[in-house]
Amino acid sequence: MTDLLLTNARLIDPEAGTDMLGSVEVTKGRITRIVPQTPDNANVTLSTGIVIDCKGKCLAPGIVDIGVKIGEPGERHKESFRSAGKAAAAGGVTTIVMRADTSPAIDTPETLAFVLNRARDVTRVHVHPLAALTKSRQGREMTEIGFLQDAGAVAFSDGDAVCADPKVFSRCLTYAHALGALVIGHPQEPGLSAGAAVTSGKFATKQGLPGVAPMAERMGLERDLALVEMTGARYHADQITTRAALPALTRAKEAGLDVTAGVSIHHLTLNELDVGDYRTFFKVKPPLRAEDDRVAIGEAVASGLIDIICSMHTPQDEESKRLPFEEAASGAVALETLLPAAMRLVHSGVLDLPTLFRAMSLNPARRLGLEGGRLAIGAPADLVLFDPDAPFVMDRSSLSSKSKNTPFDGARMQGKVLATYVGGVEIYGGTD
Repeated sequence: MTDLLLTNARLIDPEAGTDMLGSVEVTKGRITRIVPQTPDNANVTLSTGIVIDCKGKCLAPGIVDIGVKIGEPGERHKESFRSAGKAAAAGGVTTIVMRADTSPAIDTPETLAFVLNRARDVTRVHVHPLAALTKSRQGREMTEIGFLQDAGAVAFSDGDAVCADPKVFSRCLTYAHALGALVIGHPQEPGLSAGAAVTSGKFATKQGLPGVAPMAERMGLERDLALVEMTGARYHADQITTRAALPALTRAKEAGLDVTAGVSIHHLTLNELDVGDYRTFFKVKPPLRAEDDRVAIGEAVASGLIDIICSMHTPQDEESKRLPFEEAASGAVALETLLPAAMRLVHSGVLDLPTLFRAMSLNPARRLGLEGGRLAIGAPADLVLFDPDAPFVMDRSSLSSKSKNTPFDGARMQGKVLATYVGGVEIYGGTD
């Protein structure tokens, strides 16, 4: 493995909260030296290996993306491990945390082994799978959490198939607590949210679309947190998207519960009005919210109340999206658009770069017990080099994902990935 020296870089350290010029030395796949740039050491050298002048662009820990949907097994035509790996590399994502809502679900050690083997064979980024919490994600019978954990599952979740039976869910939490396993919930009251296409309100009424009240998210979160308090389990809410849910999250953290929360990049950068005249690429789950909700969630990320920003990458084929809005499938691809979309939050002053990468890299890695997400001596050299200001127009046909269902098609964006490194090896190299 060739040693590497990245010089004249703007180093984004989410752990220290710093943004400074400097150089990073990589030896045998790990960071071995970090040198702040000063007039006295402007020319850092390396005895052997490759020296790369970053030309003042940003160098940060690679993104650790929780909640990526990959179509294998069962829906390979929507996204394969190979295409997802290429999309991740192009987006600065060095670690994919894969959802369990495949077909069939990842609910047995055998299915989990298939996933790990395929990922190892055809992707160059790290892939860590979630496993289903209940068999076939049906909310009736708990999976073999211990066996799945031993086989490599980093957490357990039924995704958007909410376990409606509190007795079953509490048993799952109790068993997960005994094993120290993390449970990822989808805060939503399933009865209220069934059949909804948008968030209820004036816009939903005007468009004649079935809506779900934001209170459904609060009710689902309140129930989950009550059961977490009862069982002592480790819990992560995959998406908090409404202002109404924030007080419950605040109380849980103040009470000392082992609870974290995430939000998708779409809910941080888009609102319900973006749906416009029934634009199905903007149909996601939960639905896009009011602008007041979007602003409140951004503030919650800035304060640290919401810990993690993720893509919620959900590929859908053209046939499932080119339907009337109510019938169209939910979800959007986001592995390649996560970073440029997140730069909207930086350029608008909502977040600074260290805070952004704390939410996209450091916090998800810590929550799942992974090594990545740090720009520190001894950390793996999983890195992204990017230009935060480079403008471009998003063209969905250029995406590496098999599915092209991005709501940002045709949007003016800023922030281009120039190179992605995993273990000090360049797996993607763009152009300046």
